[in-house]
Amino acid sequence: MQYIILLETLLEDNKGCESKEFDSDDYWECALRTIIGSLWHQVSTCKMGPKDDPEAVVDNTGIVHGIKRLRVADTSIIPLPLTAHTAGPSYMIGEKISDLIKEEWKAK
Repeated sequence: MQYIILLETLLEDNKGCESKEFDSDDYWECALRTIIGSLWHQVSTCKMGPKDDPEAVVDNTGIVHGIKRLRVADTSIIPLPLTAHTAGPSYMIGEKISDLIKEEWKAK
């Protein structure tokens, strides 16, 4: 029930699709591409970038700037909010960061 209420709220507030006929294929394509709802899954809270970027928290390998042996391996490093569930991207990020860690240890 909560998801239905959330979806109704998002559709009411949907900006950018007003020119489309409601409930048409064009409307739903536009709505699904523009509705952003986190469903309480936090993303994009930990900016990735070079050390000289004052807003960046991690580099492109997930290493936290200024803290040794700490990486971020979750959806907080995704640059833009998703319009889909975050489970798949979470697994992908975790797998990629674990591969980077394994490669780093093999090189030592």
